[in-house]
Amino acid sequence: MISAWLCRRPIHTRAFSAPSTRCIKARVFSSSRSRYAQSTNQTAVDETTLQTRNIGVIAHIDAGKTTTTERMLYYSGHTRRIGDVDDGSTVTDFLPAERARGITIQSAAISFFWPPLSPGQQQPTLSNSLPRSANSHLINLIDTPGHADFTFEVLRSLRVLDGAVCILDGVAGVEAQTEKVWMQAANYSIPRIVFVNKLDRDGAAFGRTVREIGTRLGAWPAVCGIPWWNEKGRLAGIGDVINLKGLRYPEGGDGKQITLRSLDELQAEDSTMADELKAARTALVELLSEHDDQMVEKFLDADEDHVAISPQDITESLRRCVLAFPQTVAPVFAGASFRNIGVQPLLDAVVDLLPLPSERPDSQVSIGPSGIKGGLSEFLSGKMPLESSKKPESKSKAISKEKQSLALKNIETCALAFKVVADPKRGVLVYVRVYSGSIQRNATLWNTTLQNTERAQRLWKMYANEAVEIESIPSGQIGVIPGLKFARTGDTLISYTGANPKNGPPAPINSLQLKPIDVPPPVFFVSVEPNSLAEEKHIKESLDLLLREDPSLYVSVDEESGQTHLAGMGELHLEIARDRLVGDLKAKARIGKIEIGYREAISTASNSVTEVFDREVGGKSAKAGCTVIVRPSHEQQDVSSGDTTHKFSLHDNNTLVVTTPTLDGEGQTETDNSPPLPSTIPLQTLLASIQTGVSAALARGPTHAYPVHSTSIHITFDTTIDLFPNTTAAAISSAARVSVQRALKESAQASETVLMEPVMLVTISVDTDSLGSVVHDLSSARGGSVVSLGSQEISSDNKSSSFMIDNIDPARIYAPSDPFAGGHVASSTSAGSDMKQVVARVPLKEMVGYLKHLRSLTGGRGTFTMVVDEFERMSAQRQKIVFGEMFRGEDY
Repeated sequence: MISAWLCRRPIHTRAFSAPSTRCIKARVFSSSRSRYAQSTNQTAVDETTLQTRNIGVIAHIDAGKTTTTERMLYYSGHTRRIGDVDDGSTVTDFLPAERARGITIQSAAISFFWPPLSPGQQQPTLSNSLPRSANSHLINLIDTPGHADFTFEVLRSLRVLDGAVCILDGVAGVEAQTEKVWMQAANYSIPRIVFVNKLDRDGAAFGRTVREIGTRLGAWPAVCGIPWWNEKGRLAGIGDVINLKGLRYPEGGDGKQITLRSLDELQAEDSTMADELKAARTALVELLSEHDDQMVEKFLDADEDHVAISPQDITESLRRCVLAFPQTVAPVFAGASFRNIGVQPLLDAVVDLLPLPSERPDSQVSIGPSGIKGGLSEFLSGKMPLESSKKPESKSKAISKEKQSLALKNIETCALAFKVVADPKRGVLVYVRVYSGSIQRNATLWNTTLQNTERAQRLWKMYANEAVEIESIPSGQIGVIPGLKFARTGDTLISYTGANPKNGPPAPINSLQLKPIDVPPPVFFVSVEPNSLAEEKHIKESLDLLLREDPSLYVSVDEESGQTHLAGMGELHLEIARDRLVGDLKAKARIGKIEIGYREAISTASNSVTEVFDREVGGKSAKAGCTVIVRPSHEQQDVSSGDTTHKFSLHDNNTLVVTTPTLDGEGQTETDNSPPLPSTIPLQTLLASIQTGVSAALARGPTHAYPVHSTSIHITFDTTIDLFPNTTAAAISSAARVSVQRALKESAQASETVLMEPVMLVTISVDTDSLGSVVHDLSSARGGSVVSLGSQEISSDNKSSSFMIDNIDPARIYAPSDPFAGGHVASSTSAGSDMKQVVARVPLKEMVGYLKHLRSLTGGRGTFTMVVDEFERMSAQRQKIVFGEMFRGEDY
């Protein structure tokens, strides 16, 4: 294969002074994916970790994520040709649905070396005397979707990544979904660098985009690369601010032949570009000096000469700023991936600036039923207690403190399953990230979430849709285990020496769990009905497989109609799920129209309701009782916390208060007359059982059968009247469920319940000419309310984040001037430079099918994203309209 970015060390270690022009020539190096796998197995674990980068590419839809990834693969020598999104020939977009739509739907993992390995080199070697980007590093890259409907796909990728490249459209600037993924990465404390793409297009405004990074993403932009325009006003290359060089790319080339210009040569050829490069270097050093004390020392050592500071010192300072938490400085690079400009410096930045797996914060874990939390390394070193200091006086099977050290040494590996894919040819593939130790082939893995054992008979390294078999997956690496029958997204897998195949490791080690992946709640749903009863079993199995692949889908069954509902994040999300169900899994089913997931809320408090559950459960008599009062959340009474009062926050703004007047905070009796809890039902189990029963009751409202919203439930469990000799945890849960259901019905009989509908926070990007028609449509036809208008607004979702920097002054942000900022090119040929942003709150029902309508209003230029803002009570008139449509069968 042909490598792209050569003569790497000269760029970092010595200046070009003798020749007037220096051309980087490509060298030939041959490698194969099998050699990648071989090097992964042969390299020592520690050294592999030192030369590994786990990164993701995140951005708004159509910003150029997949296009940039294709160039990375080409220049690294992984591919021999450059794929095209429009032609459906890209490596990472391999699904038929992705190639048909031209968008990324499913995140794809790919691995390559940068810089490429030398000819005959079987594995990378590390030389501390050279800059990081002069040593070959293994880059595990995940190309994520940009569409808002696939937010969960981005979330589960971010959960296992160590760094991210955020790509911005140089024409559109910082878009709505960019803000969302940026803050999602910030919530996971992921260091980010920025690549401003599409600077070859008319209307591209690099300076404006840089300023928006500060005003809308809340980070100080550190400009490390600036666009180099030729005499015709076209993008001809990149100005390397760190190394003070000009990189000129031949027009129409594949980006491998790059002509370098030193600062002196650049001054003679293009003095304007040279002056801008020096101004950018000055701004970069001053910005770093404000956030890095060591850069101040380097600046003083260089006699306060911004240009005299070495590139290596600037790179190290940038790295310290990027790895700081919270990240306040974001390095910014420039280029045009489609024109093959600027991708190699971006790859250098990935290696130089983004962290090693060992430089990331310690992975958070929880232990045992009590949920003790701490760091994984703290746990493995024995510094983290394995049991809570508060525990009921009952016999425990947990390991003793003396055996703790020996038990911890037997833990061979700890990994997180972050993605499950049902491949039509290879079967079920489980993607894992290893956080400790290494997974060996044929290793026995204990699933701490499901409490079962599976064997990893084979291990693979995935290159998009191609698999290479490997012997092990070391710490810090991402790999695939095919053939696991039970593992799901978010499950923790551990390997333990001498573990019992049935019971696993000793308690509480067998309950060790890495921090799970948050699943956003679905808002749209469709009905799924089998064509015949014979197809019912196959459809159920297919739906189970879909849910295992994508936990952001949700399946429920209406008890009255028996209809199966499939819920998802949006129209496109459900459309893709339908195609998978009918096309790929060959399920013979009828898919209904998209419906809205409403909620139901009570309007008045109930009386005190006492229920006793007395039935046979599993062939054994079980009996338990409790007393319940339900109220609307706005009528919730303040309850002081104490040993006998326990508060819980449930889904859909529901709250639960459990009072145990005869039990203290450790589950012991307060008085001699009250019976104690049995040893089989400690206090934590009692509270968990009540919570389970209440959640089941709230899943179905008393009048319209929608989930209950904004309700306060107060349960009293008195052991003197609610506890019996045959009380079990299941009986307590059933008693709570039955009593809450009865209380909800009493409240509904006293005063009718009301429907609540999801109201979306919609961010719409439109050109100025279409702004009026879009705002009028939102306000009049769709019953929405406009929150803000303008091009510099920040959504409320981002304003509430604690990771934003509030005191960024746009006037202090360095941004090179845009040559066409006020000219005819930007205004006449580009809507991007004249785009406005409308933020509005609109009922979700009115947003069904809105994309097609928006395109007709804006001539195809408008885009929008939306997230659930909150559920609001519907007016009587609007509720009547919704019920009328339901009764007429329009939604069915």
